[in-house]
Amino acid sequence: MNIALFGYGKMGKMIEKIAIKRNHIIVAKIDLDATDINFSDIDVAIDFSMPNAAFGNIKNCLEHNVPIISGTTGWLQDYQKAVELCKKNNGAFIYASNFSLGVNLFFELNSYLAKLMASQDQYSVAMEEIHHTQKLDAPSGTAITLAEGVIDNTDYANWKLDSAGDREIPITAKRIADTPGTHTVSYESEVDSIEIKHTAHNREGFALGAVIAAEWIVRKTGVFTMKDVLNLS
Repeated sequence: MNIALFGYGKMGKMIEKIAIKRNHIIVAKIDLDATDINFSDIDVAIDFSMPNAAFGNIKNCLEHNVPIISGTTGWLQDYQKAVELCKKNNGAFIYASNFSLGVNLFFELNSYLAKLMASQDQYSVAMEEIHHTQKLDAPSGTAITLAEGVIDNTDYANWKLDSAGDREIPITAKRIADTPGTHTVSYESEVDSIEIKHTAHNREGFALGAVIAAEWIVRKTGVFTMKDVLNLS
């Protein structure tokens, strides 16, 4: 399978390493704006670029009938536009805030726990995410997905970075060198605490999940999520 990489930073290089191990060919590595891309050589694209570049990369791929996987965060104000473009062009597209297989199972665990806690008014929920110092957006896309999982299953209405008001989930974001990603969801009452936590030991899990998603989406049409890839729907 011929893969194009949009974004060739640490994640792009890790994806390249795993893709080659899985007998794929990297036909393009695009780290800056490029206009001479030969889309006809590309079976699927994987985008781990920058927030200000992601939507343009997605748009170019969909308009050239190239399926695209995007793990870039910080651009979601344009997500609905990407969905509409995908439908208009009869394309294929997956966005995930986190492609790690373990994190996507953690999302399911988080939603299930939220359902159990919905009727337990004595508990309040809070979240913490820790990432490397090069991560630009805060809170992380993964933390936002976790917050949305709680909101969808409880009477919480929103999330807020740091301090939060009534019916808002507080998210604390920390940046510590050489930390791939740690996410904690805590429920606190006066008498006890309940906590679930996911800790990434390296970036390889994120990269592997992205390559698996890219393998899965080829020859499909539609807008998908990692739930579809992992058959969790």
